Amino acid sequence: MKLYEVPRKTWVIPTEDTTAPAGARKVSVGEPVFFHHCDGMYSYCKDVHGEVVHLLAWQEVSITEPC
Repeated sequence: MKLYEVPRKTWVIPTEDTTAPAGARKVSVGEPVFFHHCDGMYSYCKDVHGEVVHLLAWQEVSITEPC
């Protein structure tokens, strides 16, 4: 499913290669992230360490259990 279809405040994992904005850390396929909300073409998410990461709003993801 596309990230923009996922309810806010949900744990997801990317199911295909990701793209990050300039200067941001790239998220690996299968890495769990907490999706907070979409903000334009990118999203506001946090990794398991609480660091902010960004996925494309149309990133293919799967919903996963809380970490």
